Amino acid sequence: MAKILIIDDERAIRITLKDILTYESHEVDLASDGFEGLEKLSNNKYDIVLCDIKMPKMDGLEVLSEIMAKDMDIPVIMISGHGTVETAVEAIKKGAYDFIEKPLDLNRLLVVIRNATERRNHVAEIKVLKQKLNRKYEMVGESPAIRHIKEIIERVAPTDARVLIQGENGTGKEIVSRWLHEKSNRKDGPFIEVNCAAIPSELIESELFGHEKGSFTGASKQQKGKFEAADNGTIFLDEIGDMSLAAQAKVLRVLQENKILRVGSDKEIKINVRVIAATNKNLKEEIAAGRFREDLYHRLSVIIIQVPSLNERLEDIPLLVDYFNNQISGEYYSAPKTFTPDAIEELQKINWTGNIREFRNVLERLIILCGNEVTGKDVLSYASPLA
Repeated sequence: MAKILIIDDERAIRITLKDILTYESHEVDLASDGFEGLEKLSNNKYDIVLCDIKMPKMDGLEVLSEIMAKDMDIPVIMISGHGTVETAVEAIKKGAYDFIEKPLDLNRLLVVIRNATERRNHVAEIKVLKQKLNRKYEMVGESPAIRHIKEIIERVAPTDARVLIQGENGTGKEIVSRWLHEKSNRKDGPFIEVNCAAIPSELIESELFGHEKGSFTGASKQQKGKFEAADNGTIFLDEIGDMSLAAQAKVLRVLQENKILRVGSDKEIKINVRVIAATNKNLKEEIAAGRFREDLYHRLSVIIIQVPSLNERLEDIPLLVDYFNNQISGEYYSAPKTFTPDAIEELQKINWTGNIREFRNVLERLIILCGNEVTGKDVLSYASPLA
């Protein structure tokens, strides 16, 4: 069942549509002109809008433009007795979900409404999933170092500038990359992550750029690479310091030309991809040792973000305790534990060589093994893995 708003200046059509849609178990509201329709949209939540095009005071295309401008994310089905191909094309260009001519084919109308309802539900599900994903990759902390990173992200994310994220293992470099994507103009595009250290050197070219069928032993079918999959979105090259020199040369070419070549093909494919890279290595030292290309480094490091270790931001530990306490307890369907002040103090004394990754593991261990209250003594007993 959907909640539907019908905007039409012809009373007979409004009443007829309401009777039909109510019979189909939909909830229906009526508006006799565009102004009344927009007022109802401002005060109520609707799943679908049916809007006539030819109306006095404000025509349907103006109503459509207002709905799109307010980013209401409601499927709008335009209806008209004076429909032309040009009108239909204009309506779709302005963001209409569909266009139906009068006299209405009621079977088609019901099919379009069903499809629009499914689309609305699908969009809502995607929003929920994205909210869950954003919570998973939340950047927790108010230390000066973290506030500085958040400020850089706000400035850099809306641009297409390439970003190099540096920091120790477990500091949260992936979280920074995801924030850059989610706050960018590419947020509705794909975010493709590549762990350069996990791909064998002989396969990384195929993984990044794709391959044609038969291009090498085992290539039984054509396959797109990660760069092609990230078109109009973001590719995150994690642990780029571990990439082979041969692959580095190919990546440099892609950054210069915005084109890729699949393995086994001579046909260039244009791509539009933002590149974010990360490493736990000192790339200047890698360049000096001949293991990393200096020209690629300069291409990647338009903006450099240095992620601090947990030991460099111990003042964030109380916030991290709250965050992981709620997250982990939720995963185990249990109430969050209480961490006493001396427990927080003991956590701040630990040398966190594994950074946030290690910290979360310790919190999970404490939540599992301790009672409702976690004390400093508990931290001393359980912070290190049990023998």
